[in-house]
Amino acid sequence: MINVAIDGPAGAGKSTVARGAAKLLGFIYVDTGALYRTVALAAERKGALGNDDAVAAALDSLDVRLKFEDGEQKVYLNGEDVSALIRTPQISMAASAVSKIPRVREFLLDLQRSIAASNNVIMDGRDIATVVLPDADVKIFLFASPECRAERRYKELLEKGEKVSFEEVLKDVNERDYQDSHREIAPLKPADDSVMADTTGNTLQESIDMIVSVIKEKINGRV
Repeated sequence: MINVAIDGPAGAGKSTVARGAAKLLGFIYVDTGALYRTVALAAERKGALGNDDAVAAALDSLDVRLKFEDGEQKVYLNGEDVSALIRTPQISMAASAVSKIPRVREFLLDLQRSIAASNNVIMDGRDIATVVLPDADVKIFLFASPECRAERRYKELLEKGEKVSFEEVLKDVNERDYQDSHREIAPLKPADDSVMADTTGNTLQESIDMIVSVIKEKINGRV
């Protein structure tokens, strides 16, 4: 199996770029951030956010699954499709908070590795190359300036009809960056052998083409 690990800060375009690259290469795309968002949603529903012990205790009653339907990843929480419910700014910030809890990371680690063991995958997240798939065939750290990432996110939220200001979104991006890079467990950082890929100013297609080129070069015709 060929495993591609893509890490990077929130809003760098990892999910969209990874999904596009996976489609071109015929790989399965795995959005690990969706798993943490799902745990965050469950914790919010149980009133456990802000209490690490309560979040950890809640894991015993959670059944989190990824399903691939028509090439698209769907996330299920105890049988409920929560793919749309986990995409709010509130859940995004909560996901960063619960990802710092060691028990949460352990809970999701086996699921991520089992998918990678049986499929050609492009998996994106915060610590894929450093923790989840340290032996991945290809490791990429995808990034862009905070302003560029905030602008992308701002446009997405406006298209969804949400009332936010650019300043609010930029503040969230900077706060998320700080949380992710300063957490004790698996902080956001590139692996020593990651290819650094800057998408600032790129169109989506330019970013996808750049990543596909890196992958093809690294795997040297294995697909």
